[in-house]
Amino acid sequence: MLDKIYPVTCHTDHVGKGSTFVVIKGMKEDGAKYIAKAIELGAKKVVIEKDCAHLVRDIKNIEIEFVDNARKALAVLSAQAYGFPAKKLKIIGITGTKGKTTTTFLTEHILKTAGYKTALLSTVKNKILDKEFSTKLTTAQPDYLHMFLSKAVQAGVEYVVMEVAAQALSLYRVYGIEFDAVIFTNFSQEHAEFYSNLDEYFEAKVSILKQLKKNAPFIFNLDDEKVFTLKNSVQNSLSFSLNDISILKNSLSGIEIEVDDCKISCPALVGKFNIYNILAAIKLCKNFDVSNSDLQKACVEFTGVPGRLDKISLRNGSTAFIDYAHNPASFDAVLNALRPYTNHLIVLFGAGGDRDAQKRPMMGDIAAKIADVVILTTDNPRSEDPRIITEQIYNGINASQKTKVFIELDREQAIKLAYKISSSSSTIMCLGKGPDEYQIVQGITYPFSEKNILKSLI
Repeated sequence: MLDKIYPVTCHTDHVGKGSTFVVIKGMKEDGAKYIAKAIELGAKKVVIEKDCAHLVRDIKNIEIEFVDNARKALAVLSAQAYGFPAKKLKIIGITGTKGKTTTTFLTEHILKTAGYKTALLSTVKNKILDKEFSTKLTTAQPDYLHMFLSKAVQAGVEYVVMEVAAQALSLYRVYGIEFDAVIFTNFSQEHAEFYSNLDEYFEAKVSILKQLKKNAPFIFNLDDEKVFTLKNSVQNSLSFSLNDISILKNSLSGIEIEVDDCKISCPALVGKFNIYNILAAIKLCKNFDVSNSDLQKACVEFTGVPGRLDKISLRNGSTAFIDYAHNPASFDAVLNALRPYTNHLIVLFGAGGDRDAQKRPMMGDIAAKIADVVILTTDNPRSEDPRIITEQIYNGINASQKTKVFIELDREQAIKLAYKISSSSSTIMCLGKGPDEYQIVQGITYPFSEKNILKSLI
């Protein structure tokens, strides 16, 4: 259903006859290296930044366009090539450090339950109506994004609900798109590998408000001290807070709350952090006139998000959860959510390579303080040495807590170790990889499924 060849693209995988190739200097690869290949594949036009003019000086019979910012050009030209599909859709942007994916999934599910035709763009998967597609980035590059939106228009979609990462805003992936609503879930430490400080990271996220349509709702977390500062940022600011609701149940069997005299039950979600995600989705959908009955129906039928507190019952009576938590705030939220419901909490995790190293000792400290057993292992080390990553995590653990720590760099063996030391009263938390079905080691992607490994232990 989705096109492989794009009229405008920054990647030769999507270049075909007549394509425009936009030269992007990426973090790891310089698009200039692929100009000749793009022309060989049929590109008729090359777009390149002015200060790189010398790289195309000898190219003949190809149109060359010089621009100030190639990333902006990619967004503008991609939108133009597809007839500006974003203007024909209602687009909801969801940002924040954590909770984006669950809030995106739940919001889309509620709107769909209410009878709207929807599309989804997320970290886990993309979707047009009921047709699902794989995804590589939290927020796609503009060439894919506008192709996807054009397909959504053709399918009769009304609402597109999408995660918007800070980097997507900084790198102009959503440049030119106007949002019909924005949710800001929360803010905490993340992406120090990309932003020089937290203020810079926050400003990147806040920049989404510049793309909010006039009088469109901005839904924000009143209980988050950083997000709270945005309360007067736009004319139509709407807050959500735990102080505005009654929590009737919050256990391993789900959440039940009362919001504005409406009882909402969501069996698939667990933990205080998910109450915030539910509130954000409800606040937005009510703004789009979704009825209480549709809200109630959607939440009770919601099946959750792959890799977000995915629950697996094991043969020895223990329970395992797979979760994508990969930063200090997420660790704190998810571990404290489950701690009251188990007598023996085993936490297994590593940290992604080529990503924010500052958070590694912080994650180790949090896990060791909350868990009974900590197993340090490999996540996606990418180009880094997993032993060094593990040492950085271990160094954050207080000396008095280090007796509870095991180190097993082979993640499959680490999972088997967790099972070996578990009992019927144990809860095993596998953190960091979530729905990933792979491991990336030294540039090579290997098949790896935590869910399949755990199920083999049943």
